[in-house]
Amino acid sequence: MAEILVLYYSTNQSVAKMAHLVARGVEEVPGMMARLRTVPKVSTVCEATEDSIPEEGPPYAVPQDLEECAGLALGSPTHFGNMAAPLKYFLDGTGSQWFSGALADKPAGVFTSSSSAHGGQEATLLSMMIPLLHHGMLLVGLPYTEPELLTTQSGGTPYGPSHVAGGKPSQPLTTEEKHLCIALGRRIANTASRLAG
Repeated sequence: MAEILVLYYSTNQSVAKMAHLVARGVEEVPGMMARLRTVPKVSTVCEATEDSIPEEGPPYAVPQDLEECAGLALGSPTHFGNMAAPLKYFLDGTGSQWFSGALADKPAGVFTSSSSAHGGQEATLLSMMIPLLHHGMLLVGLPYTEPELLTTQSGGTPYGPSHVAGGKPSQPLTTEEKHLCIALGRRIANTASRLAG
């Protein structure tokens, strides 16, 4: 079974819920499995570190996860129109994988959640695409053959699934947002399967 890495950072669980839906879409494709991973928080205190195993949820990602995957789904909350610092910090540490070309020609997609409808979702999705392009990955978005892109009243873009979480407590994902997350996972997995021949 080939694996698609679903790598995300989530602070209020919206992106985590999206990641699980993306993983479900991956596993709808015969011969494909999802590998869920997250990244630890970063701290302004140089001596502060996270435990090597999170208290709950999936394990923390290591560069080997990227090397072993057949494709990648990358998720982050929207922080001022950009990906969250912990995810950027992890990606900044993948110079060896860039140098060796470990991710070249693998399919990848991105997803995000923001607290407001105009919180910079598309800018965040684009910010996550840039390092993936430098790695030589093949970006897949969501085509308008997904009818939810035309009917959604909340999140959802052709760049990748998005969710409007609102304030606290977060709004649940809408039916359209859920469908688009599953569709992205399925699309990445199908692309990886076709590329593998």
